[in-house]
Amino acid sequence: MKYMMFVCTDTEPDTDPTDVPDIHAWVAENDARGRRLEGDALAPTTAATTVRVRGGELLVSDGPFAETTEVIVGFDLLDCADLDEAIEVARAHPMARHGRLELRPFAGLPA
Repeated sequence: MKYMMFVCTDTEPDTDPTDVPDIHAWVAENDARGRRLEGDALAPTTAATTVRVRGGELLVSDGPFAETTEVIVGFDLLDCADLDEAIEVARAHPMARHGRLELRPFAGLPA
């Protein structure tokens, strides 16, 4: 099952400095096991552009859609047997301690 894992900042990161996982080791392990299909860091929110169409009019604005202290800073596309495996993969990611990770299964477009 495919999951989008949103990598986000958090206003309350873990303060325990022991056993902080290495992101490069996490990427290498999950790439080798075929559980990480793709992933990357995102540019800062100052580089964001929001696009909407309202009443047939194109509305383009600089910056993110919402003002928030927690932002999406990256993503990973995971391919796991089930949610339990996806949780274990996310648990080992460094941002599970420094930020937060949101796992969301793909629903597929309606026919």
